[in-house]
Amino acid sequence: MGTYAYPRFPYKAPTDLRSDPPQRRPLIVVGAGPVGLAAAIDARLQGIPVLLLDEDDTVSIGSRAVCYAKRTLEILDRFGVGDPLVDKGVGWNVGRTFFGEQEVYRFDLLPEPGHKRPGMINLQQYYLEEALIARATELGADLRWKHKVVSIQPADDHVRLQVETPDGLFAIEADWLIAADGARSPIRRMLGLEVDGRIFMDRFLIADVVMKADYPAERWLWFDPPFHPHQTVLLHKQADNVWRIDFQLGWDADPQEERKPENVIPRLQAMLGERPFELEWVSIYTFQCRRMKDLRANRVLFVGDAAHQVSPFGARGANSGFQDVDDLLWKLRLVMAGQAPDRLLDTYSRDRIDAADENLLNSTRSTDFITPKSRASKTFRNAVLHLAREHAFARRLVNSGRLSVPSFLTGSVLNTPDAEAFEGRMVPGAPMDDAPLRIDGHDDWLLDRVGNGFRLLVFAPSAQAVPAGWRDKLAELAHDPIPVTALVVAPDGGALPGFTVAQDPTGLAAQRYDARDGAVYLIRPDQHVAARWRAFDAARVRAAVAHATCNA
Repeated sequence: MGTYAYPRFPYKAPTDLRSDPPQRRPLIVVGAGPVGLAAAIDARLQGIPVLLLDEDDTVSIGSRAVCYAKRTLEILDRFGVGDPLVDKGVGWNVGRTFFGEQEVYRFDLLPEPGHKRPGMINLQQYYLEEALIARATELGADLRWKHKVVSIQPADDHVRLQVETPDGLFAIEADWLIAADGARSPIRRMLGLEVDGRIFMDRFLIADVVMKADYPAERWLWFDPPFHPHQTVLLHKQADNVWRIDFQLGWDADPQEERKPENVIPRLQAMLGERPFELEWVSIYTFQCRRMKDLRANRVLFVGDAAHQVSPFGARGANSGFQDVDDLLWKLRLVMAGQAPDRLLDTYSRDRIDAADENLLNSTRSTDFITPKSRASKTFRNAVLHLAREHAFARRLVNSGRLSVPSFLTGSVLNTPDAEAFEGRMVPGAPMDDAPLRIDGHDDWLLDRVGNGFRLLVFAPSAQAVPAGWRDKLAELAHDPIPVTALVVAPDGGALPGFTVAQDPTGLAAQRYDARDGAVYLIRPDQHVAARWRAFDAARVRAAVAHATCNA
């Protein structure tokens, strides 16, 4: 047993940042939590110089966000940090719900084979942040610790910041600013922007407990357990034999009293019995379901908790923040490069507000079921749980937290609607499904072969079956102002000079993308489907790229 050794990152005096008049940077990110660090990494992958400012000099204290969903893991793969984080984390797919001591509901996040990543991993937030900091540094992001933004002055074509450091104040300007400074967002407050929504009148105790236990790597949630009657308890396994336990306390609980070890330890002993454990971290939290009306304020773009907040039931907070970054940075790159009009960034706000509303709806419903606020709703909840012991129809009503799933941006104005019939769920706006491939004799994955730029999936009976007339036009697309590179997917692979050809050894890629008749898919840089056709046509591809970048 042991505890995590929190690193301290070196402060650098802002001598090189001071100038008169203030120097201008292309992009500044405020906030070095997981989402801000993700923004800095993605900026560098997009070729954007980035300066990241954070008022602290270490990672987050305690486990905090612990559940990272399959879509987030796929984004982390694109960032180049997926493997070590998945190796360190605890993967899981099964969740179990108990009423008293009896199991009443069970779900599996990954019921089908042929995906690289599990439905979820559990990993303490400090490990995630440490890995993201290392990757951002490796990619050349300029990370500045003990740099606190204390004022902001927006202008039409830039934003001016006043930054406080141990060596005094200085001013700096940014062409673009990404605010990733958390739920209380000082940037949002300085701009006088509000968040609308609902605050839930309840309190939960988080305890990180170090212990050796033979519980499986699953999500367990109890309603009215004998060790904590009339309330709920949630258990997750994390790395290093650390277990995350959440106890519902009720709104009347005194946060200062409840966090004292002499009050926490008896709760844990009632749950764990005689099993030895070490208390690593304790916190009390309340939660809210709120969002901004617009995630863009001219040159300021809000991501993560600064833009929207949800209750923790369903792990939709940090996971949706990673998807914000995934949606934003490729658009910002094109706008900054003059390859797309400014209005492309408005689609970031619209699409991610749609995603936030979906998360808020699911999170609110989960919270209302888990923590009912009236006698009638609690009676209904308990009746559902009683019936779920014996009846399948009632199990569908059990809401122990509808867990984070990727957002299907089917309403996005950037999609090119289908002109031909397709089956399956890979509709325009959908996040891509993964599938195993083989390339040059080596096992590979579809999602590892797309992202960071526009990609064209060309399904063919064989590499040799790709018509000669297509090859030249496919090659020309790679030299367009907004390049589109092709990946040919065939059942038996093969070779096609000048192109990457992937074998579909299991047929899952063809199945998931309804690849009959030689389907062609245009994939956005964030691995969402932009358009699809039954045959390749370079003019239609170019029109769809123009549509997806607001250049149409």
